[in-house]
Amino acid sequence: MATASKEPPTDVRTKDVLTKNALPKDVPAANAVNGSVRVEIFDQVYNLRGSDASYIIELAEYVDGKMRAVSEQTATVDSVRLAVLAALNIADEYHLLKRRQDAPSPEARQRASKLATALDEILDDTRRTG
Repeated sequence: MATASKEPPTDVRTKDVLTKNALPKDVPAANAVNGSVRVEIFDQVYNLRGSDASYIIELAEYVDGKMRAVSEQTATVDSVRLAVLAALNIADEYHLLKRRQDAPSPEARQRASKLATALDEILDDTRRTG
């Protein structure tokens, strides 16, 4: 049987480390008094604190889904190994989306080129007349 941890809830932003708390599994549950929310990730309950309980729950559900997907595709039962593999999958998604966002679309490149050409023409006209 698990014992309750004396650690305070973890303040969750996107980069914070989760602190495991052995609490009843009636999750998710928000506590308005201390701003914490209980979530379950891969059958482990965590007591987390943040400014938006629904966002924390959404993140926890996403991580739980990733861990379960990795678990279905691998033979390992080691939750730490599953967490690392899930984190690598999430990091891969993040970097692919970041790369896609950082690279301008062909339409944006074409529009930028047209605007640059128009600006060059205006500047050339100004230099000739001014």
